[in-house]
Amino acid sequence: MLKRKMKPNSPKSSQKNPKNQPLDNTQKALIAQLKDLTTNDYRRLRSRIYGLSNVKKPEVKQAIQTEIEQDILTAQTYFQARKAQQESLKISYPDLPVSARREEILKLIEENQVVVIAGETGSGKTTQLPKMCLELGRGVKGLIGHTQPRRIAARSVANRIAEELQSEMGSTIGYKVRFNDQVSENTLVKLMTDGILLAEIQNDRYLNQYDTLIIDEAHERSLNNDFILGYLKQILHKRPDLKVIITSATIDVERFSRHFNNAPIIEVSGRTFPVEVRYRPIVEEDDQDQLQGILNAVDELQAEGRGDILIFMNGEREIRDTAEALQKQNLRFTEILPLYARLSAEEQQRIFRPNSLNRIILATNVAETSLTIPNIKYVIDTGTARISRYSYRTKVQRLPIEPISQASANQRKGRCGRVSEGICIRLYSEEDFNSRPEFTDPEILRTNLASVILQMASLGLSDITAFPFVDSPDVRQVQDGIRLLEELQAFHIRKTKFGEKRELTPIGRQLAQLPIDPRLGRMVIEAAKNGSLHEVMMIVSALSIQDPRERPQEKQQASDEKHLRFADKDSDFLAFVNLWHYIQTQQKELSKNQFRKQCQKDYLNYLRVREWQDIYHQLRLSVREMGLPINTLEANYQQIHTALLAGLLSHIGLKDSEKMHYLGARNAQFFIFPTSALFKKQPKWIIASELVETTKLWARTVAKIEPEWVEPLAQHLVKSSYSEPHWAKSKGAVMAYEKVALYGIPIVAKRLVNYGSIDPIVSREIFIRSAMVEGEWINNYKFFKENNRLIKEVEDLEHKSRRRDILVDEQVLFDFYDQRVGTEVVSSRHFDSWWKKASKADPELLNFEKSFLMNEGANKVSELDFPNFWYQGKLKLKLTYQFEIGSEADGVTVHIPLPLLNQVEPEGFDWQIPGLRHELVVSLIKSLPKAMRRNFVPAPNYADAFLGRAEPFVKPLLESLTYELRRMTGVTVEPELWDYSQLPAHLKMTFRVIDEKDKKIAESGDLDALKFQLKDQVQSTLSNIADDGIEQSGLHLWSFADLPQCYEHKKQHFSVKAYPAIVDEQTSVGVKLFETEAEQVQAMQAGLRRLLLLNVPSPIKYLHEKLPNKAKLGLYFAPFGKVLELIDDCISCAVDKLIDEFGGFVWTEEKFRELQEFVRANLNDTTAEIALQVEKCLTLAFELNKRMKGKMDFTMAFALSDIKAQLASLVYPNFVTQTGYQRLADLYRYLTAIDKRLDKLGTDTNTDRAKMLRVEQVQDAYKQLLAKLPKSKTVPAEVLEIRYMIEELRVSLFAQQIGTKYPISDKRILNVIGEFK
Repeated sequence: MLKRKMKPNSPKSSQKNPKNQPLDNTQKALIAQLKDLTTNDYRRLRSRIYGLSNVKKPEVKQAIQTEIEQDILTAQTYFQARKAQQESLKISYPDLPVSARREEILKLIEENQVVVIAGETGSGKTTQLPKMCLELGRGVKGLIGHTQPRRIAARSVANRIAEELQSEMGSTIGYKVRFNDQVSENTLVKLMTDGILLAEIQNDRYLNQYDTLIIDEAHERSLNNDFILGYLKQILHKRPDLKVIITSATIDVERFSRHFNNAPIIEVSGRTFPVEVRYRPIVEEDDQDQLQGILNAVDELQAEGRGDILIFMNGEREIRDTAEALQKQNLRFTEILPLYARLSAEEQQRIFRPNSLNRIILATNVAETSLTIPNIKYVIDTGTARISRYSYRTKVQRLPIEPISQASANQRKGRCGRVSEGICIRLYSEEDFNSRPEFTDPEILRTNLASVILQMASLGLSDITAFPFVDSPDVRQVQDGIRLLEELQAFHIRKTKFGEKRELTPIGRQLAQLPIDPRLGRMVIEAAKNGSLHEVMMIVSALSIQDPRERPQEKQQASDEKHLRFADKDSDFLAFVNLWHYIQTQQKELSKNQFRKQCQKDYLNYLRVREWQDIYHQLRLSVREMGLPINTLEANYQQIHTALLAGLLSHIGLKDSEKMHYLGARNAQFFIFPTSALFKKQPKWIIASELVETTKLWARTVAKIEPEWVEPLAQHLVKSSYSEPHWAKSKGAVMAYEKVALYGIPIVAKRLVNYGSIDPIVSREIFIRSAMVEGEWINNYKFFKENNRLIKEVEDLEHKSRRRDILVDEQVLFDFYDQRVGTEVVSSRHFDSWWKKASKADPELLNFEKSFLMNEGANKVSELDFPNFWYQGKLKLKLTYQFEIGSEADGVTVHIPLPLLNQVEPEGFDWQIPGLRHELVVSLIKSLPKAMRRNFVPAPNYADAFLGRAEPFVKPLLESLTYELRRMTGVTVEPELWDYSQLPAHLKMTFRVIDEKDKKIAESGDLDALKFQLKDQVQSTLSNIADDGIEQSGLHLWSFADLPQCYEHKKQHFSVKAYPAIVDEQTSVGVKLFETEAEQVQAMQAGLRRLLLLNVPSPIKYLHEKLPNKAKLGLYFAPFGKVLELIDDCISCAVDKLIDEFGGFVWTEEKFRELQEFVRANLNDTTAEIALQVEKCLTLAFELNKRMKGKMDFTMAFALSDIKAQLASLVYPNFVTQTGYQRLADLYRYLTAIDKRLDKLGTDTNTDRAKMLRVEQVQDAYKQLLAKLPKSKTVPAEVLEIRYMIEELRVSLFAQQIGTKYPISDKRILNVIGEFK
C-alpha cells in the first residue's frame, strides 16, 4: 500500500468555484482525468488545475502540469487500493433486530441523502449500520464517520466492528478520541466522539474527508450533536455525495426528520419483553416519604420472585441514605450496589459482574441511556433527576431536582425488559406521568453557549440566530454566551457603515484554537503573559476532566488523609499543582505496574491521571504552535491566581461576615463546598472554578485572592461610581470616593480619586465654594488673606450683636468669584496657572471691599457695650463672642489662663456685659412664677428702670434686682423664685480655661466646677512657675528661707499669685504653694504642728509619771484604735493650743526658734491638762455606750439610733485635735446632755421624738448648705460653727438644766443658714 500524506482541505480551496476563467485544452484534458479519486483528492486536484490559469511562464506551467499528472496517478492508485480493500471484506450480520431490516435500510440509504433510524438499545444499529454502508460501497471515496457521545463507547464499538469484520484495529476500522488516534490511511470506518468531528470542521469546512456520516445516539441531544446536525443541514446542498444517517432511541425521531426536510424514518425494535407498570404514588398525608416508598416497592418486588432491581435516584447523598436504610432491612441473599459518576472505575465495574445474589442497584440517571446494566428484572422509578440547567439570570450552572419527562420515564422502564418480563414501579401517579412534558429539554436549551458561539464565530458563522439548530436556543441564552465571551475579551464591537459588528479579538482567535472550555482557555492565554503557563496548564488540564482523586464511600477518611498531603491552605487549585509534581516524581521512580498500584494506594484513578497528562501534553503542543512562552522558573501564588482570575471574573466572591455566605456576581449568594481546604478558615475574597446549585449554591475548587488583582483584568467590565465629592485642603484639589464594582461586587469600596477630570463643572463649583468662599485653602495669595481679614471683621460684629444679617450671603461671594475665575479652574494647580496670567492684567481683580461684604442698613455695634476684655481687680481676661444657638459656648466666653484660675472669683460675672444686661434682666423677670411675674409687667420697662437706678457690681445682681423691684412695687421676691435654668444659654457666661498656647483645656458655665475639676492641674502649674526652688520636701528642721505669706510671679502679660505653707508629710515636712489663703491656713496648721513635734521631746514619759491611775485607765476607754494614737492626738491638740497662745503662725526661722522654746517649756503640762479632760469625756462616753447595750424598748429605737450617730460624730479617731482644746469642756457638756436625755427617754419617748424632729430639720438644712458651697473652696469657719450650734440646740432641747453657751433656737440656726444661701 502506497503511503501518502493526506492534505487537509483549506476552507478557501474546498468548495468555492475558481474564478470563471476559460480553461485551455491542457486544463480540460487534466479535468477529464479526474476519475476514481477520493472526494478530498478530487477537490484538491481540481483546484490546482484551475490555478494553472494564473501561471504565465510556459516552462513553469509545464513543470506544474507534469507534477499534477503524477499526483493524479498517485491519488488514483490510493483510491483503487481503498476500493480493493472494501471489496475484500467479508460482511456478515449477527442475529439482531436491525439485521432483519437490512434490505429495507440499504435501499433507504441508497436512495436518500439523509436517513433517520430509530431503535432501542440492543437493536444492533450502532455496530451493524457501518457494515451496511460498507456493503453499499461507501467508505472508499471518503471515510465512513461514526460519532459517539462518549469516548468509551467510541473505543468499544470500534473494537466490536473490527472483531466482526475480522480485521485489526487501526486498519479497516479505526477510532479517534481525545489524545488517541487509531486511524491509518487504510481506514474505511472511523469511530470518534462528536467533539472530534466538531474540531475537524475548523480545518475541513465541508467535511470532504467523509463520504458518509453516522450520527449515533442523537436522542441525547448533546450540545455538540445539535451543532453538528445544524451544520450538516447547511452544507448538504454543497455535498450532494455525502450521506448522513441519524440514529436515535425511539424518542422524538420526527423532529430529526423534519429538520432534514422530512427525511425517511425507519424504526427497528429492540429485543424486549413486556414490562408491567405499577403506579405507587407517595402519599404525604400518611407520613410517607420517598425513602419509605422505595422500601415498600422493594418489598413488593422481592415478593414477585428473584431478580435484580434498579432504582433511579437523584444524587449521591440520596443513594447513600437509601443504601443505609436498605442495609438495615437485612434483606436475605441481597447485595446493595451504588452507581454514580464519581465512583471509582473498580466500584463501577462491580455492577457488570453478576453473581448468585439478588442485586439492588441504586443509580443516578447515568443508567438511563448511557450504560446497559445486565440482568435487570425490576425498576423503581422515583420520577425525578438532577438535570443540569444554566440560569442566564444568575449565570450559574444549576443542578435542580426536576420531574423527568415521559421519554426519560419510558427509557427507565425499558431497562427491565431485556432478559425477561419485567415490572416497573413508578413512585408517582399515572395522572402525574400524563401531565409531564413528552421529552427532556435538549442540552442546547439549558447550557451556556459560549464555546458553541466561539467555534461558530471562528468558522465565520457569526449570526447564531440564523443557524439551523434542531431546536433554536433561547435568545437570552445566546446573549448570555456572548456576554461571557465579552467577559473573556474574545469579542469586541467594531463600528462599520452598516452599524455595529461583533468580531473576534486576537484573544478570541487564540481561544478558538485551544481544545478546552473558553474560560479555561482564557486562563492559559493570561498565564502566558504573566509567566505562569506551566502551572496553569496543569490546573486547566485537571479542571477539564473528572477529578483524578477518588473518594470511595467506605474509605472516605483514609482517602481524605492521603489527599491532604497535596492540599494548600489558600488554594484548591494549587492542590492540582502539588499532586502533579507528586505524580511526576512517582512515575520517574516506579515502573508502570508499580505506579498503577501506587495510584490505587493514594486513591488516585489511574486512567484519569493518564487522561490528565494527555490533556496537558495536547495543551502544551497547542500553546507551542500558537507561540506562547512556557515558563521555566516556578511561578508565584499571585501569578498563577491572576491567570486563573482572568477566566473566572464572574466567579469571584466577597465574604459577608454576618451572614457567613459569599456575595457573588449579580447578587448571587454562594457557599464554599465542604470538601474544600478553605471551608473551615474562609478568606474574605475568593474565586471558584464553578458555581453549582444543588441544595445550595456551592462554589467548588476555590482559592483566596486579593481584590486589587481583579481590577487590572476587568477594566472592560468594571463600573465606577463616585460619591462625596469634596474639597481636600491638603491636596489642593476636589476629591471624591470611587467605588469600583464588578458585576455588583465592590472590588474597590472607597478609593480617593481626583474628581477634577471626572466632573469639571461640579469640581469648579466645589473649588470656588470650599476653597475660596469658605477659606479652606493653603496659599500665599495677598488678595485671599486680605479678603479673609475683612470677612473676620464683619463676622465679629455679627457675633457680638447676635445678628446674622450683617455679612452678605455666601452665594454673593460665590457669584463674585464665579464671574471672575476662569472656567478651566478646578483645583489649586489650575488656579495657579490661571492667576499667573490674570493677575498681570488686573492685580486687584479678586479683592473685596468692606462695604461689599456688609448688607445695607447694618447698624454699628458699640465697643463699650461689647468689650473685648473683662477686668476683675488687677486681672484682665479676654472675651470672645459666639452666635451659635444650641452650641455649648453660645454667647460670651471668658478666657482664663490656667495659672490664674485660682485668682478668678465668680463675683461680678452675674452682671454680664453691658450689651446683654437688658436682655438678661428681662429674662430673669420672665423666669419668675406667673403670680409673681404679674407685678412687673411689662418686663422690658422694669428692666430699663432697674438699669437706670442700679450700680453694677456693688452687690450681686439678684440682690440688687430684688431690692430695686421692692422699691418700685413694694413686692419682695424670695431668692428661690429666681429660675436661672430658664435663661437662654447665651445669657450665661462661659468660662474657658486655656494653656499658654491659648488652647482650650476645659470649658463650663460653672466657674466653681471648673476650679474643682482643674485643681490638680492648677497646683501643678503653680509648682512649675515657682522656679526659684520655694517648694521643698523631706525636711526635718527649718532649713529653708523665710516664707512669704503671699507669693507673686510675673509671667508674660499676667501675674500669678500663690500662697506658701509648711505641709505635714507624717515623718517630715515640706513647703508647698496653694491656690487660696484658706488652703494655706489649713495646711500651715498641720505642717507647723508636725515641724514642732519633730523638734521637741515627747511628753509621753511625763504623762506616765504625772497622770493618776484613774486617768490612765480612762484613756483605755477609747472606742477606737490604740492608746498611743490617742496620746499623740492629745499632744497635737496641746501643740495647737500653745501655737495660739504664742500668737499664731510663724513665717520666719527666728520666730520659729522662739515658738519652739515656748512649746518645749509648756508642752508637758498642757498635754497632761488636756489628757485629763479627754479621760473625763471618754469615761462618760463609755458609760453611755454601756447604757445603750442590752434589751431596749422598740419605741426607743429612733432615739437610740440618733444618739449613736451623735456619739460617733463627737468621739472618733483624732477627735481631740479636730475638736480643739477650746471645745473640750463643751464636748463633756454635750456628752452629759446625752446622759440626761437617756434618763428621760424611758418615761416619755413621744416628747423625745418631737424634739428629735426639730433637730433633724436643722440638720437637713445644714447638709443642703454644705452641698451648695463651692467644691473648689475650703468650708468657711463660720459655716463649720453651725455644726456646734446644732449641738447647743440638742442641749437646750434634751438637757435644758445644764445650760447652753449662748441663747439658741432652731429658728436662729435656720436664719444663720439662710444668710449663707
